[in-house]
Amino acid sequence: MFDRRLLFQAFGGALTLPTLESVASAEQSTETAPTRLLVVANPFGAHPEHFFPAEFGKDFRFPKTLRSLQWLRDRISVLSHTDHNMKSGHGREVAFLSGVLPETSGAFPEKNMSIDQVVARRTGGQTRFDSVHACLERSIRMSWNANGVDIKPFTDAKRMYDHLFMNLTTEQRLERKELLQRNGSVLDAVRDQFAGVRKRASKNDQVRLDLYANSLRELESNLVGRQQWVDKDKPEFDLSGYFNGTEITIESRYNAVFDMVAYAFQTDLTRVATIGFSPELKYTDVKGVTRGYHACTHNGKNEDTVSELVAIEAFQVAQLSRCLKKLDEIPEPHAEGSMLDHTVVLFGSGMGYGGTHSNRNLPILVAGGGFKHCGHVDTRDASGDNMPLCNLFVTLLQRFGLEYDQFNQSTGAFTFEDYLG
Repeated sequence: MFDRRLLFQAFGGALTLPTLESVASAEQSTETAPTRLLVVANPFGAHPEHFFPAEFGKDFRFPKTLRSLQWLRDRISVLSHTDHNMKSGHGREVAFLSGVLPETSGAFPEKNMSIDQVVARRTGGQTRFDSVHACLERSIRMSWNANGVDIKPFTDAKRMYDHLFMNLTTEQRLERKELLQRNGSVLDAVRDQFAGVRKRASKNDQVRLDLYANSLRELESNLVGRQQWVDKDKPEFDLSGYFNGTEITIESRYNAVFDMVAYAFQTDLTRVATIGFSPELKYTDVKGVTRGYHACTHNGKNEDTVSELVAIEAFQVAQLSRCLKKLDEIPEPHAEGSMLDHTVVLFGSGMGYGGTHSNRNLPILVAGGGFKHCGHVDTRDASGDNMPLCNLFVTLLQRFGLEYDQFNQSTGAFTFEDYLG
């Protein structure tokens, strides 16, 4: 028999793919500029009249929600009329980065694996952390691994700091090495048992076992990587300035999160990061906001409530803008341009507009990444049908050298150049 208890003992009770440290160090990087991915998302979409510009093309006027991004005009694309072709309502937002709900994922080659994790699978072997995830307060569940398990983000900035920048003590490093050695021994035993089980398995069982085989290979590779990183110090980052004084605001907390991600990119700790804005966040320290976020989405078109909702959404985009300015101020090593020019940035939501629970016309923008950006575009086809958001995902995956011509519900690839006037 295949002894699953061995895996339970070593890897916490399930054969999933945890975020493990990888093989190559930043010092071993070649002189080829890396491409990074930053995804920023909220749970309840955006008020459409204040997110989507009134004009199409590159000369659009920035609406209130996007006004903080005016400095980025030539390096931004706002996509109108994209969706995942799902019925409207809560619960569909978990499909933002995959286009697939967990309960229907079996029909798709990548299941409901999110694009950030597809990219992390490609880039993770070159950095200390495959990917980094943060969503202060309760998660909005947007990152899913190859086994269909949602990746838990850091919900506290200080714990995120410990993970990224706190070095182990000498005693902790010895304990970590011993743990890795034990886990490696368990993995060896599991692999030997697995080989025997697969020989006797039926064709249907072999398909299921192939998923375990992929996980075993990645676990083995990443365990080797963790061993190489144990004795290497992490870069230094000063978190104290974000939490001085008696009042800690939502702005200071997210400043810390975004700045840690920017520095993790700069020091090549990771090349993939996702940042979410939780549905439980309190925005009452944002100017003009007196109500809860969810309550503001159910505004009944009341002007005062809509104004508060737009203030919240503008704050979210302003946090993104601040981070992108930091990346744009850092020259890209070994290449022309800034780090932003080599970072694919995706902002959006798996819900179109919370006021109607609509999952059509998702609020999507792409920045940086070296694309030939096209301003505000109407992605509907000649029949007036919305473009599958997965078409954009195909293009983003191709930017990382991944040979995709289809991803889940895509019908093709989104081509930026097609919308240039």
